[in-house]
Amino acid sequence: MTQAPEIRSSSSFEPGASAGSAAADPATKAQLFDYRQAANPVRHGLTEPIPYHQWGPDLHSSGPSRVIPLDLSRELGTAGPSTSPALAAHFLRIEAGEGLPASANATSSLFFVLEGRGLCRRRAEGPSPAVSLSWQAGDLFVLPAGGAALLEAETSSVLYWVHDGPLLHHLGATASEPRFQATHYAGTWLRQELEALAADPSSANSNRLSLLLANRDLPASRTVTHTLWAMFGMVPAGAVQAPHRHQSVALDLIVDCDPGCHTLVGTELDADGAIRNPTRIDWQAGGAFVTPPGHWHAHVNASGRKALLLPIQDAGLHTYLRSLDIRFAG
Repeated sequence: MTQAPEIRSSSSFEPGASAGSAAADPATKAQLFDYRQAANPVRHGLTEPIPYHQWGPDLHSSGPSRVIPLDLSRELGTAGPSTSPALAAHFLRIEAGEGLPASANATSSLFFVLEGRGLCRRRAEGPSPAVSLSWQAGDLFVLPAGGAALLEAETSSVLYWVHDGPLLHHLGATASEPRFQATHYAGTWLRQELEALAADPSSANSNRLSLLLANRDLPASRTVTHTLWAMFGMVPAGAVQAPHRHQSVALDLIVDCDPGCHTLVGTELDADGAIRNPTRIDWQAGGAFVTPPGHWHAHVNASGRKALLLPIQDAGLHTYLRSLDIRFAG
């Protein structure tokens, strides 16, 4: 089969343009491609697909206070640090009595406290008001656009930090206006509500035992920020979840688990609704992994104890674009 030729434009002369200066000719950057060559540019060597990847808790288990980027920019061909084309995830380790700044050109920053306790402070900057909130293990909080946040640890602490800075870098934009107020979700409240959901008889046949975190400033999307989506979920002992997929990327944090918990991921389903030739991602408490958009995935708990996970997605943005397209097998 003969490959379709590439169609490129030739330079042209525009009235009023300088014939001797290529930079002055608006046509010099113009190209045309056969639809078959350009309609789906997500492929190796062009727009790189989002890869499977995971990071273990050993990254943050010891050492000095520091920001630890979960950086896939080399694999993605994007500006770094970035964990997906739109999001950047990090571990933050902060020694007791020390502070660590968290600064990014981002509209949304989400923090989940894996261990420790402390205080988050941020000065008022332009339309963004000052922030001062206390946090402890299990808490989650989100910050809108604004200045650098200072995270001060009272005890040795580890936090998971996700923001949408890579999206703004791609757009060539600067976050200048807060779209929601700083919001705090207490860990004790999250666990209490999740346990109540699990105990509800109507949850017996649910595909997911999960709480979606929402913000009163964003009633239409029911998401934690206008770009980010967060789910606090439980996989009971012995559970095998049916596969589902969506067009948002998932940056999954494993909050708590025993060996035997894992996720199966793949691009296709077989005739029985199971994932065909799946990749297995074994969970580690305090670890994280990437689920690419559009890939079927199912969580399995083959241990004897319930497991907790926190996927962070760019589904707030996809919800606004009406492109999330979440689907369940069967």
